[in-house]
Amino acid sequence: MSDLTSIVDWSRLQFAVTAIYHWLFVPLTLGLSVMVAIMESIYLKTKSERWLYATKFWMRLFGINFAIGVATGIILEFEFGTNWSNYSWFVGDIFGAPLAIEGILAFFMESTFVAVMFFGWNKVSPRFHLASTWLTALGASISALWILVANAWMQYPVGMEFDPDQMRNVMDNFWALFSGIAVNKFFHAVLSGWALSGVFVIGVSCWFLWKKRNVEFAIRSIKVGAWFGLAGMLLTMYTGDGSAVEVTKHQPMKLAAMEGLYHGHQGQSLAAVAILNPNKDWNNDEDEYLFEIAIPNGLSILGRHDMDAFIPGITDIINGVDIDANGDTINTVSYQDRIAKGKLAQQALKEYGEAREAGDSALMASTLTTLRENYPYFGYGYFKSVDEAIPPVGLTFTMFRVMVILGSYFLAFFVIVLFLVYRTELLQKKTWIQWIAMASVPFMWICSEAGWAVAEVGRQPWTVQDLLPTVASVSAVPATSVMVTFWLFALIFTVLLVAEVSIMCRQISKESKKTLS
Repeated sequence: MSDLTSIVDWSRLQFAVTAIYHWLFVPLTLGLSVMVAIMESIYLKTKSERWLYATKFWMRLFGINFAIGVATGIILEFEFGTNWSNYSWFVGDIFGAPLAIEGILAFFMESTFVAVMFFGWNKVSPRFHLASTWLTALGASISALWILVANAWMQYPVGMEFDPDQMRNVMDNFWALFSGIAVNKFFHAVLSGWALSGVFVIGVSCWFLWKKRNVEFAIRSIKVGAWFGLAGMLLTMYTGDGSAVEVTKHQPMKLAAMEGLYHGHQGQSLAAVAILNPNKDWNNDEDEYLFEIAIPNGLSILGRHDMDAFIPGITDIINGVDIDANGDTINTVSYQDRIAKGKLAQQALKEYGEAREAGDSALMASTLTTLRENYPYFGYGYFKSVDEAIPPVGLTFTMFRVMVILGSYFLAFFVIVLFLVYRTELLQKKTWIQWIAMASVPFMWICSEAGWAVAEVGRQPWTVQDLLPTVASVSAVPATSVMVTFWLFALIFTVLLVAEVSIMCRQISKESKKTLS
């Protein structure tokens, strides 16, 4: 059992590190590709060489980032087969479909038009080149769409039916994959990439201002970056609100962990500033927070768009307690009952297999009925106690606040930059403003990574919500193999990240030495 735990922990850690590194490159690709297309559109309309210069400069930085992002993404997909083969078998029919479409449609679309985008200058017509640039940006977003649809299905598994003869899930409704969680997740991720790219362009452009080189180019880029980033941030917040509603409906335990909430109320407040009590557990009487400044009714508004709505806490969910629209206490399925139902479903599946081998059709029918009645709780059968079904509250709570605080900062950041960029003398003379803009760049990545941590850590211990926990998803490989590949990948990804930053810095430094005529 200790070896199994080691395999699970190392496999999770390896996948987490791969995903974290990969997400360093993805949002910049999503946003910068659109921004480059916007700049080239302006160039085609104005015929200004200065806009052509801006387009080619940011296109080069996009290309550096795009190439390294592809490398990390390929490794991420291979890990499903190497480290998570049980998961891949259990849900391969559903999870594999959007990933296959992503590879066949989006990736080939990107790779085709990105070649024209970089090497087609003076070889194709200006309009065709512009179309290729826009199609590259579209391909990147379509690629994100299918990957995020697959991820959303893990959060909210729909459109499938369990086939006991194959011992796996099979798809029965492809369009059900486009659930509310999937739609909100897609737009939230892509639009956050717009915001991140806006901060990146502003930060790099402020470096030009600080060096007092190519000032007009920097001001133009800041204007595009600020407007684009502000639009991205506002829309990210809007889709984040939609995501909160979907999480409240389908993943209430995640919402409770995000808030560190154990006992919910009608008109539930939101902890704006709080320190979690490390001694708090779901079954003790300790206070949830050591310190709290709350927003009255905030969580009810966030989760249900109703200031008087009941939001269940961790203890409520475990005990199967909820409150209906009339304020009456109702009982749902407690976690202890879910574990019992899950074990019943697993036993029925085992007996179905035995009856099938023996050719006992009557027993097959009865066990199949039991299986289908209890299958929604199949994954809980792997747990020995309800404690195993609780996500890491401290990390989820902290990352949610990091995301919200930094997101609020960047909303103000874009507004202030827009105010200053149209008063160019002030922006050029105040070097401390330029330094703040440059220093803000890495914090936008922290904000983006924190959002993913909330989404993924908050749904633990599940790979597929309610159906398959991580402990049942791993491959039957030695723990030492996973450890070795973990350190190998960590080293390779670190080298790739250092290489990207180094190449980008050299490219930016090289351009700063040029003087535009």
